[in-house]
Amino acid sequence: MKSLSCRDIGFDCNYTVRAENDCELFAKGERHVFNAHGLREEEFTPKFNEKIKFEDQ
Repeated sequence: MKSLSCRDIGFDCNYTVRAENDCELFAKGERHVFNAHGLREEEFTPKFNEKIKFEDQ
């Protein structure tokens, strides 16, 4: 199981997403940041993506 929290990428938010693989984790996390934080697809820049570190659990 992998996890990623909003706090890990700089948001003041307690949300943590968990999934079996990177693809599913990213899809779930992406939906959350679009809906909860108002990010737009074009804001997923290489610099932003560098912050994303998936943790194996």
